[in-house]
Amino acid sequence: MRHAKPLLSAMAAAVLLAACAAPDFRQPQIDTPAAFKETQVSTAVQTAQDGTRWTQAQVNYAERQARGQWWLAFNDSTLTGLIDEATQANANLAVAAARVRQARAIAGIAEADRIPQVGVNVGGQRSRASAASLGLPNGAPVSATNIYQANLTASYEVDLFGRVSSNVSASRSDALAVEATYRSVLLSLQADVAQTYFQLRATDAELATLAETVRLREESVHVNQRRYDLGDIGEFDLARARTELSTARAEAIGLQRQRATGEHALAVLLGKPAASFTAVVNPLQDSAFLPAIPAGLPSTLLERRPDIASAQRTMEASNARIGVAKSAMFPSLVLNASGGGAADTVSDIFKWSSRSWLLGALMSMPIIDGGRNKSLVTRSEAQLEESVASYRQSVLVAFAEVEDNLAGLRILSGQTQQIDEAVVSARRSADLAQKLYDAGRSSYLDLLDAQRNLSAIERSAVQLRGNRAVTTVALIRALGGGWGEPEQVAAN
Repeated sequence: MRHAKPLLSAMAAAVLLAACAAPDFRQPQIDTPAAFKETQVSTAVQTAQDGTRWTQAQVNYAERQARGQWWLAFNDSTLTGLIDEATQANANLAVAAARVRQARAIAGIAEADRIPQVGVNVGGQRSRASAASLGLPNGAPVSATNIYQANLTASYEVDLFGRVSSNVSASRSDALAVEATYRSVLLSLQADVAQTYFQLRATDAELATLAETVRLREESVHVNQRRYDLGDIGEFDLARARTELSTARAEAIGLQRQRATGEHALAVLLGKPAASFTAVVNPLQDSAFLPAIPAGLPSTLLERRPDIASAQRTMEASNARIGVAKSAMFPSLVLNASGGGAADTVSDIFKWSSRSWLLGALMSMPIIDGGRNKSLVTRSEAQLEESVASYRQSVLVAFAEVEDNLAGLRILSGQTQQIDEAVVSARRSADLAQKLYDAGRSSYLDLLDAQRNLSAIERSAVQLRGNRAVTTVALIRALGGGWGEPEQVAAN
């Protein structure tokens, strides 16, 4: 029995340590598909009754560009300059960067508890006690005394039940989560700049199309006015020509408002006042410049997406805080020490005869807390459950966003193919309608109908080009900022 006591003591200590330590972190099981659904869709699509097929262009993976500089794949120096400006001056990014520094500082504060805290106390005091407090008769003379002292102090919390180590682990994970959030904000900023830029260029192209429509309408009014003056046509055709001209001008003016709004939004992203920024007119001509982005495997998406990385670190921090909460239910041990000198004159402080020292140990443990610590443990466990659910949701949203944009690009490619063919046909139709009208073989309404159809189709083609550019950027954002293997981000 005497030999069993040490063994039982060791077992009891092990049980106590296990009871208060943070549980081992278990990665939530995620049902990751083997491939994205949209990548398995055939790239050849039948689009006509005669069996004509269109196929997507040969893939240009743009893998020469680093994932961190995905915008270089668009080969647009203006876009590169805008993203560089936004990275330097955007206010939201500055906020996120400041939060990273705060989180790292908090982690440093937690790390400081691992080592003894050492300080120094230097000071002096002059005091006079009353005669009664010294046991002397009232009115007895008592002299004032001086005391000078200099002490070196040290304190250290022994990490008996893992409070310090669990708190350090939680703070480190918090800092990593905030860093991942910073990368998410950075990626969103870069994508927002690119999308706003391409939307502006698409608007410029649409304005150019409308400007050509207005020019044609002005020519039509001029011709119809002359024919009306000669008596070749009635006032009806002239009125219709003027109506179409005014309508086209009104549409162009309305589109200018859309461009101004986009320009102001880009200025905010660049950290500039809207009044001091003007975007250069640069119509989006075609979609040939767009890189084809490989989606990769769904499993690698969990490593590339910064928002998923943030959710992962948040789970780890929540798991570590369970250990912090459990350790509060067990004893804490703090060691204290001080040493120095105290004397009635400054010159005598460091004499051997003036030495003083103190060694102490303080162990404290809650006995009755009204269930506070138990509730803290329950709260920590619930926070872990919340973070796990948030992580799962982040993963599901990430998969859906990639599928959405892959589907969007596939469908937009098909639409672009068809609208390009429609533009060719509409231009031919408008040309024939003009010749028939000039020859007096068709009415002005037929000409207007052909011209309206051409204008609408050309604007649709421009809008599709803009949508393809914006969706390409959205896919890159959904993939976590690029393709290929994830980059290792160095701590600043």
